[in-house]
Amino acid sequence: MSEAFAFTSSRDASVRVGFSAALLQGLAPDGGLYVPAGWPQLSPGDFTDAATIAEVAQPLLAPFLAGDRLAGELAALAHEAFAFPAPLVPLQADGHLSVLELFHGPTAAFKDFGARFLAACFTRLRGADPRTLTILVATSGDTGGAVAAAFHLRPGIEVAVLFPRGLVSPTQERQLTCWGDNVRSLAVRGTFDDCQRLVKEAFLDPELRARGALSSANSINLGRLLPQAVYYAATSLAVWRAHGEPASFVIPSGNLGNSLACLWARQAGLPIGAVLLAHNANRAVPDYLASGEWRPRPSLATLASAMDVGNPSNMERLRSLYPGLEQLRAAVSAVSIGDGEIRERIRAGYRTYGQIWCPHTATAAEAWERLPAAQRARGRWVLVSTAHPAKFREIVEPLIGRSVPVPESLARLFARPSRCVEIDPTLAALRAALEAQGGSWTS
Repeated sequence: MSEAFAFTSSRDASVRVGFSAALLQGLAPDGGLYVPAGWPQLSPGDFTDAATIAEVAQPLLAPFLAGDRLAGELAALAHEAFAFPAPLVPLQADGHLSVLELFHGPTAAFKDFGARFLAACFTRLRGADPRTLTILVATSGDTGGAVAAAFHLRPGIEVAVLFPRGLVSPTQERQLTCWGDNVRSLAVRGTFDDCQRLVKEAFLDPELRARGALSSANSINLGRLLPQAVYYAATSLAVWRAHGEPASFVIPSGNLGNSLACLWARQAGLPIGAVLLAHNANRAVPDYLASGEWRPRPSLATLASAMDVGNPSNMERLRSLYPGLEQLRAAVSAVSIGDGEIRERIRAGYRTYGQIWCPHTATAAEAWERLPAAQRARGRWVLVSTAHPAKFREIVEPLIGRSVPVPESLARLFARPSRCVEIDPTLAALRAALEAQGGSWTS
């Protein structure tokens, strides 16, 4: 058997667990987030025979699963999770600007990749365990729908999706509340940060932990975040093979999970150049890079609602990877984009490129436009498109003056009945909701 790869807590390097244990626990015992204890050093030559995303996943993830009980399942996990494309669409004839479309999965958002991988892992790890596994997920938009779709009707698994009432788009809310069966949707009377706090408090609550096995499906869970590195690896390899240059990414950023996945791929040796984080008006990260003072704050509601995060939990992982401020500044840059600029960039994207962009993708496009012209012309830049614009029709359609086509996968979800329970942003309210109906989640 290969030497076991270890993951450690972002707060205590003496904590060491394997991949499966990190997935099942969600959070480290000290409340920290699991991070790799070391890094494999890969190169493009390690991916010579990898043409599809699923094929790229295997050499990329194999070192992280070394010695784990899921290691022998990696090929099956990859083909189950990465069963849809992530096309790289050129926007300029010279190949200096492209857009990476990550919205071709079942819920039309990038979260589908990680959610499906995590669900496939959990299904195999449970085996014949008679205990119910409860998955908690806080969402500001897309995560909850992707997790619900990935886990819906999987035996022995319950899912609680917590989202801020009234602070997601109507289309997103439909996706979060159309499930029933083993998925319960909880509309929290608060912000996304309240939802995220409740999930973290639940993991430390003796009563809930005594109720049964508990895990998370947010990007605080290693099994959600690590597979997202696969599409960055696959894209960077495609750019490298075509141009012999590294790919630089502009990433719509909120809770920083997607951004961390890119940085982890680069840390593992993939040919990735600059990484620019595109934030909305929730500017804790850009302000930290500018001032050196970390000041999380209450989240603000914006057009790019999935990024409305005032205290991103993955900042802890980011600072673990780059402990010094100057290290972090050398590794990433970040900008904040306002709603007015997002609106104008949606218009301009349609006018200039014929592209229909969701508000998050438009945030990335605007961040790229702010770069100096020489820097834009010099690199091989990739805008990361995180969600299908049909999820934000009420925002996008008035700006471009036409209807947005709805993918068949979304249309099927919209046809399902909607159901959810409202709760206060307290641990007691969450506990009561999880214990309601004697554990039966069908409504």
